[in-house]
Amino acid sequence: MKRLISIFFSVTLLNASAQEILPIDTNTWSINGDYIIENYRGKNAIYIKGGALALKDTKFLNGTIEYDIFLKETQGFPGVYFRVNGLNGEQFYVRPHQSGNPDANQAAPVVNGISPWQLYYGPRYSFPYEYKYDDWTHVKIVVNNDKAQVYLDYSETPNLSWNLFHEPAAGDIVIRGGGAQAMHIADVKIDANSYQLADFSPNDREPIEGAIPEWEISDMFDEKDLDDLSKLKKVIDTRTWGRKIQLMEGVAANISTQQVLNGEPGNTVFAKITINSSRDQVKLFDFGYSDRVVAILNGEPIYRGNNKWRSRDYRYLGTIGLFDAIYLSLKKGDNTLLMAVSEDFGGWLITGKFVDEKGIKVR
Repeated sequence: MKRLISIFFSVTLLNASAQEILPIDTNTWSINGDYIIENYRGKNAIYIKGGALALKDTKFLNGTIEYDIFLKETQGFPGVYFRVNGLNGEQFYVRPHQSGNPDANQAAPVVNGISPWQLYYGPRYSFPYEYKYDDWTHVKIVVNNDKAQVYLDYSETPNLSWNLFHEPAAGDIVIRGGGAQAMHIADVKIDANSYQLADFSPNDREPIEGAIPEWEISDMFDEKDLDDLSKLKKVIDTRTWGRKIQLMEGVAANISTQQVLNGEPGNTVFAKITINSSRDQVKLFDFGYSDRVVAILNGEPIYRGNNKWRSRDYRYLGTIGLFDAIYLSLKKGDNTLLMAVSEDFGGWLITGKFVDEKGIKVR
């Protein structure tokens, strides 16, 4: 009986404490970056720059995460990672400098250390919102198995519902400030017993009809190896192969599902398809990539492009889509198309389709 009472008391204490504000101190959180713990606008808060708070001794699977943040009208990406396991996890963050715009915030996974927001964009993963800069903004995220919803400023209905990306698995919670811009965070609450979703209705996304369903990718190498064309054959011949990446959401294949950027030397892989042509002919190939690409057909370079964030103007996002095209001079029989894709951040991606597939087969 004493043991049952003890268990009941422990569970009750856990349920009660789950809804209390977590103290902001180094006993509760692992804190990195520059920070000050202080009272700000009536709340015990942390003012943190270029860092994050990782909750100690807690694994989060399902439940509710809430916190307040005092936003600045400047570029920053404050948000929360949850179910973090190694280099993988889920996240939601806001873009206070994009107040009122369609990309005022972002839901996205972290895949082997890369957040591919250049793939997960549009109304399925963000929503317009007018932020305030003279008061606290309340963020509430409800997580239930493979689904999540976010509520801003005590909204009675969810602002966004989205399907999570990784298989459900308990992991860490990490709250980050605005990056280079310091921001205040306060009133963090974690409730593992509150995970009921309300009117879960994620937005649809239009797939790319006829997109290449699968690419084979090579091991990584240095992007600079492509600068000397006299050595291109050696770069190709010394690659190892065998990993496959599949089309995601009918839009693009994510290289980071199979390669870890900075996990080994280099920032570039070849993504390969083989095109069997019934005759000598020219075919138009629409494609997209992130961040940079060199296209090589049957060993000959035919295109070089740059699609990275801000590569074309100060608001250019570098999101993935069929925004480029090349004419491929195919010979009768098998033709090898290599897309050397290099990545900095935002999504290591490749996609493509043939406008006319008559007389060809792709594998």
